[in-house]
Amino acid sequence: MLTESLVEAFRTRLEVLGFDLADLRIGGTPNRPLVQVRIDCPPRNVTVEDCSRVSRALEQWLDVGGPLGNKYVLEVSSPGIERPVRWHRHWVQFVGKDVNVKIAGLGRVLARIVAVPDQETVVLAPQGGPERPYRFDEIRDARLASDTEDR
Repeated sequence: MLTESLVEAFRTRLEVLGFDLADLRIGGTPNRPLVQVRIDCPPRNVTVEDCSRVSRALEQWLDVGGPLGNKYVLEVSSPGIERPVRWHRHWVQFVGKDVNVKIAGLGRVLARIVAVPDQETVVLAPQGGPERPYRFDEIRDARLASDTEDR
């Protein structure tokens, strides 16, 4: 249900409002989808008022012929401390930062983002291991590591 065109539609609406799309998840049931939108607004933090304003704007769009019909549950929030790292632009933005990443065949590891050489690859340095390239399709989940996690 989550397509590139749907992500782009949400991203475009958020950019008009002055926000970045940090994450988009669609769950729930086909008759009543749960739409979870995480917004960012660098360099400042997202406020409750920001979430409320974005929620109202997205509801207006969704209610007048948006892509999910008019029966949905919408949740808008900040990305949080352990924000998702989902799209290429996020990997580029967070080069040099540590991530908790789940990699196919390796499981969940703490790694540093070393480089993003192209649209399909990220170079990671897993804790206790050598740095190496991973294809984005090998990465199942990634979140920024909190500052309290040991490297």
